[in-house]
Amino acid sequence: MSNTEGFLLLDFFNMGGIFMWPLLVFSIATISIALERVVYLFSHDLRMTRLCGDVMAYMQKKDINGAQTYLAGRSKRSMGVRVLRALLDHAGQSEHLMEKSAETEAQSCINELESGFDFLAALGSLAPLTGFLGTVSGMIGAFKSIAEATEVNAQIVANGIYEALITTVFGLIIAIIAMVSNSLLTHAVDNFAANAEKSCSQIILELAKNDN
Repeated sequence: MSNTEGFLLLDFFNMGGIFMWPLLVFSIATISIALERVVYLFSHDLRMTRLCGDVMAYMQKKDINGAQTYLAGRSKRSMGVRVLRALLDHAGQSEHLMEKSAETEAQSCINELESGFDFLAALGSLAPLTGFLGTVSGMIGAFKSIAEATEVNAQIVANGIYEALITTVFGLIIAIIAMVSNSLLTHAVDNFAANAEKSCSQIILELAKNDN
């Protein structure tokens, strides 16, 4: 059963022509980048709600040192810890400086999390275009066969179109995988960015209240 499936897949690949090779490269790149980003995001803690609540408890007691010690003991893989530590390192200074420090660190975290997203977006665009190019090339070959045939029949036309459309199918499949992966991963990073901004605003307001 598996040998037959493998043979059929190889047949499809060969029938797609030369444009199947870049599509093969695109498919490997898409799956590799998507899996690497999923593993990276899951290996880094993006949660902010509980972290912010714990820090706020220290802020309400005006215990900035306690909050810093608490954050220092948290996992270094927590992106939220990095942002809040940058904020508290400038506690007691102007609100603008605290916001800027937190914003700079948050942007650094976001850049690390979004590494590779541009490639996924590019692959989502390139794959179907390459597939359509393969289809056009196949159709040219099909019409060439028709022009050279002494007798035109449905089989000549059907086989040519069938082979030509294979690259489109593969290109669209790759594009769907790339675009869905990019969308889901971007959504996770956007949630982190929004929660980080909200948490920093709450802590800065609490620090301002403590100074008054």
